[in-house]
Formats: sequence, C-alpha cells, structure tokens
Amino acid sequence: MDSTTTIPTDQVLSPDEQIAVLPIRPIWLAIFGVLLVALGAFAFVSVVTATIVSVYFVAIGMVMAGAAEITLGLQSRSPRRMLTWVLLGVLYVGAGLFAFFNPLLAAGVLTLLLGASLIGAGIVRLLLSFQMRSDRQWWWVALSAVVTTILGIMVLAQWPASSLYILGVFLSADLILAGLGWVMIGGAAMSMNDTAAAPRS
Repeated sequence: MDSTTTIPTDQVLSPDEQIAVLPIRPIWLAIFGVLLVALGAFAFVSVVTATIVSVYFVAIGMVMAGAAEITLGLQSRSPRRMLTWVLLGVLYVGAGLFAFFNPLLAAGVLTLLLGASLIGAGIVRLLLSFQMRSDRQWWWVALSAVVTTILGIMVLAQWPASSLYILGVFLSADLILAGLGWVMIGGAAMSMNDTAAAPRS
C-alpha cells in the first residue's frame, strides 16, 4: 500500500486556511510589516534621502543587469549577437554607474520618465474605459485613469523641483502599503491560531 497521501483535487483551501499554514510564525510577519511601515515613515520624513536611496537601487540593478548581459554576450557563438549583447551590457553598466555617482541628476531623469509614464498610462486606461462602457464599473477605470493622468501632469509641471522628492514619496508609500499588508496577514494568522487553540465547548 502506498504510504503517500493524496489530496483530493476538489479540496481547495480557503484564504483563512492558507494563512494558517504559512511556514513562518505569524508574529514575525507582523513584526516585518511594522518594520516596513517604520521604514516607510522614515522615508516620508526624509524624502530627499529616500529619493537618493531609490536611485541607488535602480543604479545597482542596472549595473547587475548590464554585467549579466555582458556575460551572456561573451558566451554567445554568434559574433553579431555577442557584439549586441556586450554593447547593451556596457550601456547598462555605464548608465548605472552614472546614476550611482550622480544620484540627483539621475533622479531628475527618472522623475521625468515617471511623469511621462503616468500620463501615458492614464491615457491608455481612459481609452480602455471607453471600450468598457457596457460594464457598470467602467467609470471606476475612467476615474483611476483621470487620477493617474493628473498625477503625471503634476509631476511634470513641478519638474525639475519634483525630482527631489517624488521618487522618495513613491518609495515611502510602497513601503507603508507593503508593511500594512504584512501586518494584516500576520494578524489574521495569529487570530486563526488563537481560534484553533481555543477549547471547544
């Protein structure tokens, strides 16, 4: 007789059950979330420092990506493909080093790209909402498109001054939202454990 146990295919864990079987203690998830929220709050208070830190993250990522492309290019047997990969890798590494040693100037470029991207995303989302007018919730998509477009316009209208704080604000918001998410997951898991440990009458 096979000792392995099979789980019925129709047995699907509920969200609460999925939280309850997490491999990490719930308290550590909550602590991790609190730390992220604290980092996000610190970044919000020091947005210029957070902006420079975010540029450093981007710069390091570009250098690593460039090094990987150079490595792949050198391993290629096709001279044309090798030249293309190595050239792209050198450009990535050069841009990453430039951003690393000139974080404020790089922040200006990244903020400009961010503002343009927000406007572009808002316009595309607005066009998409017009194609969804048969859906009752289409106006939510249209509203989010308008908000995104306005944010992009505000970023570009205050550029280059906005480059000193926009990236830091985005990093702060991301850390705070991610931290709150982990706190909620940890709290839900602890609540599930307390419920399971409580004696049944």
